[in-house]
Amino acid sequence: MNDTQRQQIEKLRAEGLSYGKISDALGLSTNTIKTYCRRHGLGGVVATPAPIDEAGHFCLCCGIPVVQTSGRKEKRFCSDRCRNKWWNSHLDQVQRKANYEYVCPCCKKPFTAYGNKNRKYCSHECYIEDRFGGGSHD
Repeated sequence: MNDTQRQQIEKLRAEGLSYGKISDALGLSTNTIKTYCRRHGLGGVVATPAPIDEAGHFCLCCGIPVVQTSGRKEKRFCSDRCRNKWWNSHLDQVQRKANYEYVCPCCKKPFTAYGNKNRKYCSHECYIEDRFGGGSHD
């Protein structure tokens, strides 16, 4: 790293750029930028964060403006409550990757289970029937 790069790091950090954006701009490793900034008192949360374009940053669920944090992933929801409500009402957009196909050993019907690759029965009733031979066990 040369003196010109050091000056650019200090200038860009003062403008509110993150370590990653500075490293992209200068072609240096992110860890090199981070180490230099920490050793020279430029680390931590930036005092003057980079401006974020406020247009289009509204909660997908309720529509209120969502405050964005510089250097972070864009927020799409104002709260966990809105996030859960929106995803539960838009299940068709969920990209589920852990679907498993089985055949129930009790009723012999095929079924799909999400997230449990060790599932054996299609329902609790089939489990009880196959395991204990009936509904209630006295």
